[in-house]
Amino acid sequence: MLDQKNIREIIDYYATSTPDKICFEDACNNTQITYRELQQKARQVTQFFQRKNIKKGQSIGFAMCNSLDSCLVILGALYGGFRIVAINLVSGEKVISYVVEHSETVLIITDADSEALVTSAKQASSNLCPLMRYDAIWREIIQQGSETNNFDTISPDDDGLLIYTSGTTGVPKGVVLSHKNLLAGAHNTVLAHELTANDKALCSLPLYHINGFCVTLLAPLLSGGGSVFDKKFSVKKFWELIHQHQCTWFSLVPTQIAYLTHDEAYKNFDNHKSESVRFGRSASSALAPSLQRDFEQKFKVDIVETMGLSETAAQILSNPLPPKPRKTGSPGIAFGNQVKIIDEQGKEMPRNQEGEIAVKGDNVMGYYLKNPEATQSSFTADGWLKTGDLGKQDDDGYFFITGRAKELIIKGGENIAPREIDDMMLAFPEIIEAAAFGKEDRAYGQIVEVAIVTEDNDNFDCNKFMDYLTQQCGKFKAPSKIHMMTELPKGPSGKVQRLKLENILYP
Repeated sequence: MLDQKNIREIIDYYATSTPDKICFEDACNNTQITYRELQQKARQVTQFFQRKNIKKGQSIGFAMCNSLDSCLVILGALYGGFRIVAINLVSGEKVISYVVEHSETVLIITDADSEALVTSAKQASSNLCPLMRYDAIWREIIQQGSETNNFDTISPDDDGLLIYTSGTTGVPKGVVLSHKNLLAGAHNTVLAHELTANDKALCSLPLYHINGFCVTLLAPLLSGGGSVFDKKFSVKKFWELIHQHQCTWFSLVPTQIAYLTHDEAYKNFDNHKSESVRFGRSASSALAPSLQRDFEQKFKVDIVETMGLSETAAQILSNPLPPKPRKTGSPGIAFGNQVKIIDEQGKEMPRNQEGEIAVKGDNVMGYYLKNPEATQSSFTADGWLKTGDLGKQDDDGYFFITGRAKELIIKGGENIAPREIDDMMLAFPEIIEAAAFGKEDRAYGQIVEVAIVTEDNDNFDCNKFMDYLTQQCGKFKAPSKIHMMTELPKGPSGKVQRLKLENILYP
């Protein structure tokens, strides 16, 4: 890992060592930027914020689709020592309003696609901070003329990113990540995936999500490589962008992998479009083994399953790259931080026994903003972050996720892990998305029901599917009802929010 202690030092390092190397490309308008240009523009953005009398450590919100412009807002704010606030564009006006108010954001930067949404959401907030379009900012930057180098000193422990969790109950929590946390999170990705200056990522997840932010923006920056940004993920454009920009890796969520695998346009896929790719990466939720197998067979690209959290600056676990051993159904082993399985008292569990996954390392957040109670309850007495995920560690050190503690279905006193049923459903040929969930029941406490999205809902044989599930998981775990949906509720990362299903289906 480089010796640089903050994002500014990383940008300055590559602006000096590889000034003419292209670091970021915008697929929407075919523009690109070198490391020297990145440094220049980051400084100009910093000085713009300084001219607005924004002080070091104050919150600047970004509410933008993925683009070269959004990268410059983010990195310009980090370069100046400001705290950048990720505003989730799919979280709804109520949450956006809460985030703007809770974060004490002093300025929101937006784009043409997001301006109306954020303007409407901000009206419900008591925070009267200004909202500016990026193009207007850049016009003002040009008019201001030459730059200076009067920048505040940045400590590794200074706040860098404020990102809000997409919880299913209550208000979201503001995760505060320092420059040290962000660089450590990026380093864990570089280490696990053996990234070099020759690698180029396709960013298919929004930068207001921790995966897009740390994995496909900061990790390529830390390794001196590059990234390609498109406004949003497109099944139709995905492989064309990979081929056109000669990307060597990508990071997706299982839902995106499923839609690529099932799309009719790729029935007879021409593998020359994936020849530049070293590996693909799956994150944010469990990847069904059957889906991983089908994707790899169709596209001839190895998928590396990983696990990460907002609170840990993304990645905590990853499978090694081939030809090193991967374990299907496992998010892998620890890279760059420590991970263990603990019991309710925080004591480490023996191998192959279920408990809660806990993590410790420089990538782990310092605190939740204005929420000392949640901060304290999230850590063990000796400083391990409790993730809320249940799992086991096998004899080889690989972790297996068995579910979320809050998502367990308890039927007649028996615990049922919904992940187990999910994997069985996703192995059925016509299923694209699937989630098991618990529904309240007078006799059993909870019963199992499932929601699915298929290739053709109108012609799907539910009786055949029910017979298959009963055979696979037995009568007790088999669902009492199947709900056909056009889309399952998801958070900003594409992770299915199963705890919302009962409220949606039984309002």
